[in-house]
Amino acid sequence: MIEHTELVSMMSTYGLWVLTPLAVLEGPIVTVIAGYLASLSILSLWQVIPCVIVADVLGDGLMYFVGRMALGGLGPKWRERLGLSRRRMFGLMRGFRRNGARILVAAKLTHAAGFAALTAAGAARMPFADFIIANTLAAIPKSLFFVALGYLFGSAHEAIAGWLSGEAMLLLAAGLVVVAVVYFRRKGGAKR
Repeated sequence: MIEHTELVSMMSTYGLWVLTPLAVLEGPIVTVIAGYLASLSILSLWQVIPCVIVADVLGDGLMYFVGRMALGGLGPKWRERLGLSRRRMFGLMRGFRRNGARILVAAKLTHAAGFAALTAAGAARMPFADFIIANTLAAIPKSLFFVALGYLFGSAHEAIAGWLSGEAMLLLAAGLVVVAVVYFRRKGGAKR
């Protein structure tokens, strides 16, 4: 992980040339810092927004292909060791065919479950066009949120990085799972 002061320095010096690759590697904190630099007129806000959206979708595409090549390419013996029996793989594929977009959007917006959902989508052989559409639709509001956070409160990027840490995201994801379970139980109960 690159130090935040170094990220600020690199992005201030090299601008958009390093923004997209850094956003792919470092994720939301780079988007927050880019929003902050836009508020200082070091970067153009209207150039930052498409760069971070593209970086987000590109990074997700890489995770999809990791799942598709690594998990999907494993032999039956290794899949069994990882708990990915043939039956589970078919279930995973069926789940992504039915609810792939919902799974991806939820994982993307919780931030904590992203890696697992992105690689699972690849392993499940979710159609790539569907994957890209769902991810792009989720990346736009997520990226806009982090740019706005940086634009308004970017000078506190160290504190924001703490909020974006694994522990904070795990708590947020757990809270969202509870909300989703309650919502779907109520929705399911209303149909009966």
